[in-house]
Amino acid sequence: MALSISMSVLLLIIVFMLVNKAGLKAVHAIVCVLLGFYLASSSVAPTIDDLTTNVADMIGGVKI
Repeated sequence: MALSISMSVLLLIIVFMLVNKAGLKAVHAIVCVLLGFYLASSSVAPTIDDLTTNVADMIGGVKI
């Protein structure tokens, strides 16, 4: 659960920065949020969840 909260906060910060700095319009951000909700309720949601979990595990396993 901590991973999903962190990912949500990170994506929220990225969208906020894109709206303020890169000229992304608020309408585009809303469309992206709606796409996320539709993807979450689709049959591809478990695949996306597995992908993000694997990528987070891979990043977490990197030793510097």
